[in-house]
Amino acid sequence: MPFQECSVVSQREEFCRLASAGGSNIRELCRRFGIAPATGYVWLGRFRAEGSAGLVDRSSRPHVSPLRTDPRLEAAVLSVRAAHPVWGGRKIRRVLERQGLEAPAASTITAILRCAGQLDGPGAGKRRDPIRFEYAAPNDLWQMDFKGHVAMASGRCHPLTIIDDHARYALEIGACGNEATGTVSDRLNRVFRRFGLPNRILADNGPPWGTAGAEERHTQLTVWLLDLGVEVIHGRPYHPQTQGKDERFHRTLKAELLDGRLFADLAEAQRAFDTWRDVYNAERPHEALGLAVPASRYRMSQRALPRSTEPPAYDSGEIVRKADIGGRITFKGLVFAISRAVAGRHLAIRPTEQDGVWTVCYRSHVMAKIDIRKPTKTVHNLPEHPFRRSPV
Repeated sequence: MPFQECSVVSQREEFCRLASAGGSNIRELCRRFGIAPATGYVWLGRFRAEGSAGLVDRSSRPHVSPLRTDPRLEAAVLSVRAAHPVWGGRKIRRVLERQGLEAPAASTITAILRCAGQLDGPGAGKRRDPIRFEYAAPNDLWQMDFKGHVAMASGRCHPLTIIDDHARYALEIGACGNEATGTVSDRLNRVFRRFGLPNRILADNGPPWGTAGAEERHTQLTVWLLDLGVEVIHGRPYHPQTQGKDERFHRTLKAELLDGRLFADLAEAQRAFDTWRDVYNAERPHEALGLAVPASRYRMSQRALPRSTEPPAYDSGEIVRKADIGGRITFKGLVFAISRAVAGRHLAIRPTEQDGVWTVCYRSHVMAKIDIRKPTKTVHNLPEHPFRRSPV
């Protein structure tokens, strides 16, 4: 019989003692123990060189692995991963290159992470090829949204995020106590003072920047932005992918900072947001930027926040009406409810190519169409240039 598993070492030792006796027939002995002669000679050689200790099973792993990554480099890979637990092979490779190390291929880094148990789940480490759209220059478009709310030890935090579409630069991660108009405008004022004004802002259809489904489409916040010369763009209703970059930013924020964290209060949350924003902008390689960091592509706007805004100036000869406290204007003997957001402001009424249909404009922005031929349903509120692309 071959060596029994329960006492394999003792059987090997017995075989070796018998084989070492004078006049032993080793091949016959191998047949009786049920092992191949080559195996018998291996055990006998080890027994003569090391005694009983040489009969213990050894690892089949080779003594030398010339293709294995340098352990010091593996340690550097795992060190970056430990600091940023959701970063993959391409980001880690770029960080190692910035540190002056001869970084292995991204696939090798992925293999190191997998061997270390740092990757799991279906498709982990596989390359994805997204389709992207972006504006041509910094400050052409900012994307803005709330990332729901986050529970704290006391109350809730509503993270307000603003990112630049071209550079992916995080301009603001605000730890807000609510999602009110005043809270957003205060945050925007601070961002405008530091970075200047963008050409346009993309926001969703919910308050405080939109009122999707309501009769009055505009809000005080959007009118304030129009006063600053900032165009307001709304995504398609019920299509959050329109704000793809900000939605993707929220996923990154959740994975790298929010998961498993419980902030004590808004002040602690803001400190954490500010620290992570610096990492995101200046350290974290961004795959959409060819693994550059957002700070390398962002430049501050040349349009400074004005100290005050001028009232709208319309061409001479235009039909101008001042909205009353309820946002209503009178035209052709009819009363039209435009929006309470423009209460007390002057609006221009301009003809269209369609007889009897007029547009109501605030500054250069078309807010509504009125139809004097249908007095029962005369106002058609228009969205702020709905944005149909889905940038990522």
